Amino acid sequence: MTITDAFLFLMVHSVDKLGIWHRLPVILGLIYLAVRRHLHQQYNLINVGKTPSGVRCSPGDYPYRTADGSYNDPFNEGAGSQGSFFGRNIMPVHQTDKLMKPDPMVVATKLLTRTQYKDTDKQFNMIAASWIQFMIHDWIDHMENTNQKVELIAPKEVANKCPLSSFKFYPTREFPTGFYDIKSGAKNIRTPWWDGSVIYGSNKERLQKVRTFTDGKLKISEDGLLQQDEDGIPISGDIRNSWAGVSTLQALFIKEHNAVCDTLKKEYPDLNDEELYRYARLVNFCCDCKDPYH
Repeated sequence: MTITDAFLFLMVHSVDKLGIWHRLPVILGLIYLAVRRHLHQQYNLINVGKTPSGVRCSPGDYPYRTADGSYNDPFNEGAGSQGSFFGRNIMPVHQTDKLMKPDPMVVATKLLTRTQYKDTDKQFNMIAASWIQFMIHDWIDHMENTNQKVELIAPKEVANKCPLSSFKFYPTREFPTGFYDIKSGAKNIRTPWWDGSVIYGSNKERLQKVRTFTDGKLKISEDGLLQQDEDGIPISGDIRNSWAGVSTLQALFIKEHNAVCDTLKKEYPDLNDEELYRYARLVNFCCDCKDPYH
């Protein structure tokens, strides 16, 4: 750690100990957040995959969200884009022979099984489950190896307590990184930015499917629910493992996007379809990012 970063670390640590960063003047609060992000990126994250050097693009050329999440970082145009590697907090430890000792199902059963009913009162309900999955669908999903399946079978000691005695799934696909220390890694099929890809999609093809290309709006049915294609599949940015709770939130934020488009068009009638879409997307998911903190 450099002397400058050591000083910055002490500064951030002092502010954290006092618990006052959220009460700082706006400029000082932004400086604090910028310093904290710098320290995390420099010392708490291990990059996976090749990182370009130097300035790669001008932020002024991309004042909006791209379809695949690229060009957010002027020093690494691919950072946070669809198909980028998952970063790490620690170096990988390869212990294949010890991976199932103790068995994860045994650990989960012993740690998470309720011995008695505990009412959460009004603090937690299914809306929370919907929201959490809605956010996960915006951020991450590992690219899978669809050429093989893995089956997990509940061990005898917990088989009678496990709702699923066994289940099958596709394993995560590994890709070569070109690094000596970290030889392989997993890729994200979503854009990890908080950019609303759960309704807009994580690539150009999906984005083309959800847009109406009229007044910047997204497709939504007349009854306020998600539209369906000719195969009966909902039209939205992400449909994997979806259910009513997630689909309802997707429809809600699509309607919010369209409402923002109406407001922008009224105030700025000269904006075209593409401009209305881009501005509405920024506004819509600024609100989404703010919601969890209220």
